[in-house]
Amino acid sequence: MDGDALAKAFVEHYYTTFDNNRAGLVNLYQDSSMLTFEGQKIQGAQNIVAKLTSLPFNQCLHSITTVDCQPSSAPNGMLVFVSGNLQLAGEQHALKFSQMFHLLPTPQGSYYVSNDIFRLNYA
Repeated sequence: MDGDALAKAFVEHYYTTFDNNRAGLVNLYQDSSMLTFEGQKIQGAQNIVAKLTSLPFNQCLHSITTVDCQPSSAPNGMLVFVSGNLQLAGEQHALKFSQMFHLLPTPQGSYYVSNDIFRLNYA
């Protein structure tokens, strides 16, 4: 699978899981993984998922506008940059967001999120 196809498959899996079962994202992170969420740094799979599951909304829907990727300097690593809209249940207007993932390969042949940076884009 080429880099663009891998990035798109990852993005579809990540946001489908986020929208339907946030706790299921734990398998995409490791203890060394770091999330920066709106400037707050969180390390470790359990801590990251605890943050994501504690967000003040239960239902949301991500719609992706762009997915850009490029190889990273880490062997077989990949940077994935996503922009899109986040629709919260009961809200009329969607929020715009950007998110960057640094994906690294696992010994089993899949990928995990080493670094994750999320920001809402305010106009």
